Amino acid sequence: MIKMIVNSDIRKGTIDKNIYGHFAEHLGRCIYEGFWVGEDSSIPNTRGIRNDVVDALRKVQIPVLRWPGGCFADEYHWKDGIGPRDQRPSMINTHWGGVTENNHFGTHEFMDLCSQLGCEPYICGNVGSGTVREMQEWVEYITFDGKSPMADLRRMNGRLEPWKLTYFGVGNENWGCGGHMRAEYYADEYRRYATYVRNFSGNTIRKIACGPSDANYHWTEVLMREARNMMWGLSLHYYVVPTGHWGHKGSATEFDDDMWYATMKRALFMDELITKHSAIMDKYDPGKRVALVVDEWGCWHDVEPGTNPGFLYQQNSLRDALVAGVTLNIFNNHCDRVKMANIAQTINVLQAMILTDKEKMILTPTYHVFDLYKVHQDAELLDTYLESPTIQQGDNSIPQLSVSSSVDRDGVVHVSLCNMSLESGVEIKCDIRGMDVSSVTGRILTASEMNAHNTFEKPDAIEPAEFDGAVLSKDGLVVQLPAKSVVVLATR
Repeated sequence: MIKMIVNSDIRKGTIDKNIYGHFAEHLGRCIYEGFWVGEDSSIPNTRGIRNDVVDALRKVQIPVLRWPGGCFADEYHWKDGIGPRDQRPSMINTHWGGVTENNHFGTHEFMDLCSQLGCEPYICGNVGSGTVREMQEWVEYITFDGKSPMADLRRMNGRLEPWKLTYFGVGNENWGCGGHMRAEYYADEYRRYATYVRNFSGNTIRKIACGPSDANYHWTEVLMREARNMMWGLSLHYYVVPTGHWGHKGSATEFDDDMWYATMKRALFMDELITKHSAIMDKYDPGKRVALVVDEWGCWHDVEPGTNPGFLYQQNSLRDALVAGVTLNIFNNHCDRVKMANIAQTINVLQAMILTDKEKMILTPTYHVFDLYKVHQDAELLDTYLESPTIQQGDNSIPQLSVSSSVDRDGVVHVSLCNMSLESGVEIKCDIRGMDVSSVTGRILTASEMNAHNTFEKPDAIEPAEFDGAVLSKDGLVVQLPAKSVVVLATR
């Protein structure tokens, strides 16, 4: 029997709800056909935005949405996306498929989307090919309540009152597609651009600097040394590539046991990345004022056969669900530094929450994990100890179990558990200290096949179910955790 201790009276900080954030880039069918269908579409919509998508994301309590990129952000010129839609100039999406976009989805549509979702907007500005003036004017257009050229332009375009804008990213992946800059150069550019991302009309913007990719610790060192006083947050990007090779990442649905465990090992690497980047940040910011913002994360597989390789459309299986559960546990456990994360991406791209096909929509296993885990949003992280067995599969050695625990405002303790073993269930004796547990309920996401996934023909092939494997006994809480499963318990 595995031993686990949850200290309900030892609280280690608040799990910021924005850890459960999302990312929507102008990429493939994420915006167009995903969120946006247009007001004249036969698909039910509100001002051109799909109702079914909005309803689904509201159910998981989406807290924040990042837009318009990604690599797209550093070639996006926001003035092309305002005004009458039939007068907006088109643009070529050179990063993603070379398609021509009509710019029908722009600033007004995005802010309307966030309003419908009930979430915070997180806008990423153009440093790579834009100007300081362009970025300054965008912020003025969105947030200024007085008389100015940009505020007057906003009113002329139909929005009288300014919007609230809390999060603004000053560039994206400027070490790569955002300009191939050196850390030292970008640090200076960040300082220059961020100077002009101003607070207007009582709006306070939290500025997020482009941070490192993966294990680029030098980038973090330079940015924290040179610009920490001018940023609210520093981003981190990390993708789980099952094979470890960008040229051949592996299928989303056709894989063997070895590839399953290789994927889990790469998902667990997120903990090392956060630990090491946080250590550098601690050197310059011991009070942990600067947030680590993991605003791109998820599984990156080969695209589905027959689809545009630039659209990054991939299926989503039980394996992705385990990656999501493990990763969110890691974020929860690092909530002292991680204040926001944005899964890549929300619809039809990479580790998507939702897939659409014309009028049809399906929810992915990853979506269901976010639905299970929403109980952690703004809850207090609890001190938790777990003795996990080790799995050895070829060259891959990983812990079998992943866990995080929290207590909400009503005193309910939630424990999220992931069993990464394909074959072995475990019996866990859980001692929840500091409270008298009178009841336990739970939900589980699992399937008989490791590559189980939902399709438009079978949209409910994998979905959460009630979990009856947790019981209270004289010895405490005993949990029978099945193989390849994600379980969230609620104890009162």
